[in-house]
Amino acid sequence: MSHSRILVVRLGAMGDVLHALPAVASLKRSMPKARLSWVIDPKWAPLIESNPDVDETMRFDRRDWSSVRALWSWLRREPFDVAVDFQGLIKSALIARASGARVRVGRTKEQARESAAAWFYSTPVETRSDHVVDQNLEIAARAGADRISREFPIPMGKPEGELPMGRFVLACPLAGWTSKQWPLEYYEDVAAGLREDGCSLVLNGPAPAAPALSAVRGAHVHTSGIDGLIDATRRAAAVLGLDSGPMHLAAALGKPGVAVFGPTDPARNGPYCGTFTVLRDAGAATTYERGGEIAESMRAVRPSAAIEALRVRISFHCERTGA
Repeated sequence: MSHSRILVVRLGAMGDVLHALPAVASLKRSMPKARLSWVIDPKWAPLIESNPDVDETMRFDRRDWSSVRALWSWLRREPFDVAVDFQGLIKSALIARASGARVRVGRTKEQARESAAAWFYSTPVETRSDHVVDQNLEIAARAGADRISREFPIPMGKPEGELPMGRFVLACPLAGWTSKQWPLEYYEDVAAGLREDGCSLVLNGPAPAAPALSAVRGAHVHTSGIDGLIDATRRAAAVLGLDSGPMHLAAALGKPGVAVFGPTDPARNGPYCGTFTVLRDAGAATTYERGGEIAESMRAVRPSAAIEALRVRISFHCERTGA
């Protein structure tokens, strides 16, 4: 199957955009002469800037009426041949439908995040893989990708804020769902344990998060946008993560690290690499509930387990790379 214009719809969020990168790379590299355009929320656009597989980026903010009008005008200017919706929401499916593409690929009504989204696809795909990265690759294959890539093209980022001298472990404690967060007081114990090894703990977040992060004794607070997060992740000796975008960024970059999981399933949403250790309580229930309180299964993972797992990962990485 060959197309001259490909539309990708994945508006956000951070981890989901990262999980779509291999599928987008597969589409472009299977059809290198096609023009590939990506509709994305402006907040996450830095993740695909300078991406060699993306010819055109359309920033879309559904809360801004002028952005809605601009997207509609852009979609109608020249019809697409194929539209691939990796999001599975009604709003993303409507964008695919408005593209004019005869071939519109997305998940089945049973698997789409909003079942009605499947009404707008010409080619609903029932994925069979466990991990969402591989599910996206299945969708890309049905859209015409016959050269499967598992690469994650990530921009270089740029320094923002101050980072400590010497080795440090990077953590982003504030996940999108409170239920997926780890108690902030646990990071104090991690900071103390790492300090014994001559290593600092850096807590990253957006500027408004600084007061909350500053309450963690012994940690260095680093506030930044996405560019600064990418740069800090590249510089870190290791990453302590949650089921959130920053952890998936670190995994995409091949950084060593530890990921703490609770109400979400690491088989589907875990780090897509072999450089992370996943810690999850044996009694954790997979609920995907966006709770306003930290899940008990997250509290059940103790700081001592994270410290030990980080030490093993850092040591193994140093032995393998000679760092």
